[in-house]
Amino acid sequence: MGNNYYFASDFHLGIDYPQTSKERERTIVSWLDSILPETKALFLLGDLFDYWYEYSEVVPKGYVRLLGKIAEFSDRDIPVHVFTGNHDMWMFGYLEEELGVHIYKEPLRLSIDGKNFMVGHGDGLGPGDHGYKLIKKVFSNKINQWLFARIHSNTGIKLMRYFSKSSREAQEKIPAFKGPEEEWLIQYCERKLETEEIDYFIFGHRHIPIDYTLRNGSSRYINTGDWLHHNSFACFDGQKMQLLNFDKN
Repeated sequence: MGNNYYFASDFHLGIDYPQTSKERERTIVSWLDSILPETKALFLLGDLFDYWYEYSEVVPKGYVRLLGKIAEFSDRDIPVHVFTGNHDMWMFGYLEEELGVHIYKEPLRLSIDGKNFMVGHGDGLGPGDHGYKLIKKVFSNKINQWLFARIHSNTGIKLMRYFSKSSREAQEKIPAFKGPEEEWLIQYCERKLETEEIDYFIFGHRHIPIDYTLRNGSSRYINTGDWLHHNSFACFDGQKMQLLNFDKN
């Protein structure tokens, strides 16, 4: 086991944008291979899949390269922490049972080598984004999940794929960094610092790599970006936090 903590998010496997999903998956697996010897813990911060629903006996097919590689981390006693995102919030235990990972549906506070972290996907946090917050309440409702499970798995997964494709245009229009007044996650972090001592806020969801020093001059908001365009991730070695990009060439 190594000494580094790695954070990544927004793989969005299942959509062929801008390259095919399998090409992106191979890149991600190459990255995981490259960091495996150095990893003390791996944090995957949501939207690993562009659509996901676990029926009691059925899960979406595919992703075997990624799932096998995650299992390899667990089999080597390297903790893997997986956070649900807005595209894959319907994880109900399959990955925990099969891969030995830990699943989180809310941001996690933890201490690493004397530093305080808050880690999560980042969806629905901070002011604004009211439309999405309403959708999240609908999708996280237990009754609605039970009703969706009554749909045949072939139809249900086709429906998820359809809505996934409809979001592809939104992926093409991710705005650049908008400044602290417009970035909801920055505002969320600043408010948390009013009552909590946190050194690093690490989120995904935003789809652009961000390393922003907050108003207190020491705490940082890190957004891990995505693997659609940036192949970006964060690494903490116990002393230094870095936002990096993977180039498999």
